[in-house]
Amino acid sequence: MPAITLFQSGGLAVVDYRCDARLHEPPVVERHAAFSIAYVRKGSFGYRVRGDEYELVPGSILVGGPGDEYVCTHDHICGDHCLSIQLQDELVESLRAQRSLWRLGALPPIASLIVAAERIGGRDADEQALLFAATFVEVASGAADRPCDAAPRDRRRAIEAAAWLDDHLHAPVDLHSAAAAAGMSAFHFLRVFSSVLGVTPHQYLLRARLRRAARLLARTDRPVTDVAYDVGFADLSNFVRTFHRAAGVSPRRYRRMAHGERTARA
Repeated sequence: MPAITLFQSGGLAVVDYRCDARLHEPPVVERHAAFSIAYVRKGSFGYRVRGDEYELVPGSILVGGPGDEYVCTHDHICGDHCLSIQLQDELVESLRAQRSLWRLGALPPIASLIVAAERIGGRDADEQALLFAATFVEVASGAADRPCDAAPRDRRRAIEAAAWLDDHLHAPVDLHSAAAAAGMSAFHFLRVFSSVLGVTPHQYLLRARLRRAARLLARTDRPVTDVAYDVGFADLSNFVRTFHRAAGVSPRRYRRMAHGERTARA
């Protein structure tokens, strides 16, 4: 798996992983070397750790503790891209994080974690990575373990539906149109999607739009209005309110912070 270390010092490492495993390629047992929080930027894969299994899609969080053995499976989509934040003991202690948090296995896409992760990069990657880790600790402290026990067919359907939603962020999408694209009734689709991925289709769609918006704000100079409309928000004021609620700052301030401004949040 190609890996690029973006930052490493003082008990913190930020590593960019790009997996090129082929479909149904036999998994290899790996081991976490540190307290790890990996944000899925692209693709989908299965994650098996301590006897539990999780299906991860863009926006999901993979969690592991030092010494944990795990395997990643690729039964549905080839290729994925993750940003891994790896912490040594002293940093975990400074975050006042319970060790049990690293036994959660995975978290579904969560808005506050998405916007925090999409900002990591550039000359202040260390600072943004620690802010992301702190946000993870805050969010994960109230989360419950949620391994996936759905049938393989339902797992595939949910992951394919998430990919379909990612491809239709710019369009008006409701439960019935998404269910029709998946070839299921609305109720069955809602149940399967939520069971496998830990969020409803509407929650996933909204958080996928925020993920795309955060990426555009952090990596381009496109006007905020264009970003809002491009990712599927029909109303600019609604986009600004929704983004501020997730990020704690306005889209414009988020962009300035992503471009290196080291000031307190407004």
